[in-house]
Amino acid sequence: MIETLAALIFAHALADFVLQTGSMVANKNRPLTMALHAGLVLAAAAATLGTVSPWLLALTAAHLAIDTAKTLSGRRDIWPFLIDQAAHAASLLALALYLPDLWQSGLWSAYPQIPALMAFAAGLVIATRAGGFAIGLLMEPWAAHAPAGLPGAGRAIGNLERGLIFVLILSGQAQSIGFLIAAKSVLRFGSISNEKEASEYVIIGTLASFSWAIVAAFGTAALLAALPALGIPDLMP
Repeated sequence: MIETLAALIFAHALADFVLQTGSMVANKNRPLTMALHAGLVLAAAAATLGTVSPWLLALTAAHLAIDTAKTLSGRRDIWPFLIDQAAHAASLLALALYLPDLWQSGLWSAYPQIPALMAFAAGLVIATRAGGFAIGLLMEPWAAHAPAGLPGAGRAIGNLERGLIFVLILSGQAQSIGFLIAAKSVLRFGSISNEKEASEYVIIGTLASFSWAIVAAFGTAALLAALPALGIPDLMP
């Protein structure tokens, strides 16, 4: 069952956060755009599982229904995003529980390390790309107070810091996150220390970003613990 779940999570991460473009997100109220996204969901699930089980059509229909409900709500903030992703996660878990041997019936079942690789890749995408969307939605009400900087630099910094946290935790170096916080404090907060609103904006965004990455990393670690060893080295002396 756990292999099926890992493959489904990877497929979801691909379909929602890698293959889905900003234009698709902005135009999901259009039937053709929604249909294209549904096609990507189905293709990603079939490719990661190595099977064209008709149950993947049911999963795609569930995904489409969840996305439609979110689109019809008309809200664009953090809570609809979290509820949407929780509903998707529930549908993936339901299918994995109902068809635990779906992975074993696929083309890739002869390669026992693939599910662990998928789990790691999915976790990294969720920590970075999904985290970027989530933090962006969280901070949107205060966007006017964001400190000025290079175009896109804040997003790049966020992806890099979440990616580093993810790798540090999975390689047994969780205590090094403190040094990352200290380094960012020196480099980032010094230039805006006299601007209260900008400082608060950066502090909230940083804490949210770090928290998201930590949760994603420990969730991935829990999934990896139930799968064949991937061989990530523990960097502890």
